[in-house]
Formats: sequence, structure tokens, C-alpha cells
Amino acid sequence: MTLIGPASNSYYSQRHRLHYVDWGNPDAPPLILLHGGRDHCRNWDWTAQVFRDRFHIIAPDLRGHGDSQWASDGNYPMLAYIYDLKQLIDQLDLAPVTIVAHSLGGNIATRYTGLYPDTVKKLVAIEGLGPSPKVQQEMAEKGFNNRLRGWLETKQKYADVAPRRYKDFAAALERMQQENPHLSDEQVRHLTVHAVIRNEDGSYSWKFDPLMRNWWPHDLPNEATEEMWRAITCPTLMLYGADSWASNPEKDGRITYFGNNVEVREFQKAGHWLHHDQFDLFKETLEGFL
Repeated sequence: MTLIGPASNSYYSQRHRLHYVDWGNPDAPPLILLHGGRDHCRNWDWTAQVFRDRFHIIAPDLRGHGDSQWASDGNYPMLAYIYDLKQLIDQLDLAPVTIVAHSLGGNIATRYTGLYPDTVKKLVAIEGLGPSPKVQQEMAEKGFNNRLRGWLETKQKYADVAPRRYKDFAAALERMQQENPHLSDEQVRHLTVHAVIRNEDGSYSWKFDPLMRNWWPHDLPNEATEEMWRAITCPTLMLYGADSWASNPEKDGRITYFGNNVEVREFQKAGHWLHHDQFDLFKETLEGFL
């Protein structure tokens, strides 16, 4: 019997129950699909349907996202995400694994791969290197004390904030469409169905923790991240949308921190979610790389 969709599973990391979906085919090479911030694992369904016959596909919900547990203190530091990915790979014995990751997921995956290069066979990072050098410089000019005070004050303001409520599914659907106007009606509906939960009063809210909006104020030093990038040895493909706000590493200089096994491609008529905006081109590109 062939499953139409994936099986739902959970694992534990730092006492958090984290969710992932498994598309079956366990004897095939493992492939992790890692989503971005305020997203969920089912945004990869179109990709999984294409590659499920050739790979054992695992798509996790990051902590604070989808059907994974929220952090009790509302804090989501990068190191916690890297630890969660390591736990998933170790517990399911997936190494050597191929990883395709978007945005926040790409940031997690590139750092994990630099820390444990022997465990990753191939890596695809979709706009996954974090803030550009320009943005980092602007943040540095504000001073650490100012940034930390701002984070603490915002955390106080968000302490009792409840998830945003939409009166009906149509309202949530409209908000999803506003977030990415490149999406088709089918994509918007599918992504929204898996992104919301229904409240007792009949309204709908996003599944991700609203405290995710107050991003952790202190990341690893740039020198440490650059050391991780330099340690990546597997073939690496970086994808960028020409219409996205994300900074292309070939243009901002960050490509110099990667070895000869890295390739950067830019998709025209695509934004930050290029794997949705230009799915056919994304599929063909991934086919060739994998």
C-alpha cells in the first residue's frame, strides 16, 4: 500500500517534543528537508512528492514551529536549533545525509555541516546564510547594549501576547497570500491548512510561537560562523531569488568563506520562497544536483 502523505512522528531534544514527518522508503539514501522561520514541515510536500521514490525523506518542524513544542521561556537561540538537528540525525541514524534547507533552516544546516562535515553528503541552502554583511554592520553600529535593551523590552511587551487570531480560515488564507504574492491559489491553501490551528471560539491562529518575532539578540561571533563555513567539505548549492531581500553571497563577498565545492544560482522572477515561486526550475535544479 502506497501512502499518499507522510507519517507523523516525534523525537525529544533538550526535553522538547519535536515533530517530523517521514515520507517512507527507509532503505533509500536519507534526505532532510528543513524549513525556514515561521514556516512548517509541510511546505516541502511538493518537493517530497518528486523525490520520495529515490530518497528517505524526513521533514522536521523546528522548535516553536508547526507541531513541535514551543520553548517554555520563549527563547530560540541558534545553538538550540543546531543541537536539535544533530539530535534528529543521531537518533534516526541518518548520517551521511543530504540536506535541503530554506532561510533559517539553511542557516542551521550550514553551521551544522561545518561542525560535522563527515555526516553530510550534499547540502542545498536556499537563502540560508543569515543577515548580510551590510545588515550586520548596521546592527553593530547600534551597539550591543542598545540591541540587548531593545530585545529585553520587546520580550517584556510580548510576555503575555497571545497568538494572532483570524475570524475564519479565509482571513488566514488572505494573510498568507499577502505574505507571498508569487504563490498560486493551490499553494496558498495547502500552506495555510498546515500552518494554522483552530481555536475554541472557531477562530484560527498560526502554529508558530509569536515570541519567534523577537529574535535572539546575540548570535555566534562572525569569526566562529566563518570558521564553520570554511569547514564544509561536501558539494554545496546555494540558491537565491532575484526579487528577494536576501543578499547573494557572490555579490556581498561571503562566497570567499566557502571552498571550491560551492555553487550559487539565482532564480529570476522569484522571491525568498523561490522553491515555491519557481518550483519547476527548483525541481530541475535539485534533480541535477542530487
